[in-house]
Amino acid sequence: MSTPFGFVPIDGRRTQAKPRKTGMSMIIDDGLPLAYVESVLEIAAPYIDLMKIKTGTARLYPREVLMRKLKLYQSKAIKPFIGGQFHEYVFATMGDAALPAFYDEALALGFTTIEISDNTVPLTEKQRFSQIAGAVKAGLEVFGEVGSKETMSNPALLIDQAKVCLDAGSSLVLVEAAELVDDGVVREATLDIIKKNLPMEKIMIELPGPWIAGVRSCDIEAMKKMVFAEFGPDVNLANIDVKTIFDTEAQRVGLGTGGPIK
Repeated sequence: MSTPFGFVPIDGRRTQAKPRKTGMSMIIDDGLPLAYVESVLEIAAPYIDLMKIKTGTARLYPREVLMRKLKLYQSKAIKPFIGGQFHEYVFATMGDAALPAFYDEALALGFTTIEISDNTVPLTEKQRFSQIAGAVKAGLEVFGEVGSKETMSNPALLIDQAKVCLDAGSSLVLVEAAELVDDGVVREATLDIIKKNLPMEKIMIELPGPWIAGVRSCDIEAMKKMVFAEFGPDVNLANIDVKTIFDTEAQRVGLGTGGPIK
């Protein structure tokens, strides 16, 4: 890809080519219009790896529109996946018996990947393993998510949950943002424990957002800088606002306001 100012060096540790195995960037699609998505991808597709179809929003689309959107993402080497809270909702309201139909419908629509979490519907270790293994058996790639939006887990529990996800067949584990901040301030000790105890190429750190009490835009930016400084430019990073994907990539390669990542 030819870009302006090609003579200006960027951080060589950053993986440029897709599909990436590390340094993946995930954006949340909370109902983005197709025309808007097309415009975003025209310039930003090289910097987006994953697109989460948020919560249960997939239930609200005209079927044909959702399928067109998924094909558009896939044509740009971006993997769309169903957010874990939709899976939680189906499980909580309809039980285990409804999950095979959920997997079949996801595949029929064109999804290849779903997220399985317990943000608001707690899972036992056995349930977490069984649900992930069941979705994998159905033919889906699974991203596990650990942590809760409502209760603070201790870091050791996050590590144990992540290991269950990986043992059950998850290809990637997302760490819930609410576990990583306290009133907008990053829990550095938790990040350090994650770094020391989990394979970071299989872990994705979620950025917090305004849906978490006490989190401001400046807190999100501060966390990005801290995560890049701690883990390097090729850390897997989730919940990037679609409007800041360029700025986030600039930070990854050392062109952001903070300068080169040490």
